[in-house]
Amino acid sequence: MIATNMKRRTHRTVLAAVVSVCVGCQEPVDLAVPTPSEVKEYYIYDGALSAEVTGNVVTVSVAQDPQMLRRGGSLWAKVGPYIFVFSDETHQLFQDYAGLAGVRVVTTVGGVRVASVLLARETLSDVLWRRSLNIAGKARRDGTEQVTLLQDLVRWGEDRTEYEYNPRYTRGR
Repeated sequence: MIATNMKRRTHRTVLAAVVSVCVGCQEPVDLAVPTPSEVKEYYIYDGALSAEVTGNVVTVSVAQDPQMLRRGGSLWAKVGPYIFVFSDETHQLFQDYAGLAGVRVVTTVGGVRVASVLLARETLSDVLWRRSLNIAGKARRDGTEQVTLLQDLVRWGEDRTEYEYNPRYTRGR
């Protein structure tokens, strides 16, 4: 009985040593995050866009056209950040920078925050990324004619991000 326990301990010790050596052999992961100027290069936008990096979270601030909010109301106020966060550009940022934990998109009008969403890296699998890009793409392409596509994007985003809306722009009218 004593010999058997010693053999088990020896096997466990050898197994632990092998696992430790194998873990130590893995190539180190580069946990770098992008600079603000690198982030801005990813996004193509005609309006004002700025970027900030705080820790391992990128914040992209986008100025929305006030006319869009006047015409589109609270729905357009809510959908703004989801158009950017569920984009090829955000997906590529996550792929290119393993140290990036999240992307926050803030939309503003005249310097006033309208909406903010934070998408954490681990939220979307590859399948969910494809679905997100599909939903957002349809909303971008056909949302002005089919408002339900914008509503679908907002619902999808609210289920997958931390979000905050300015009640001045999003309360029902």
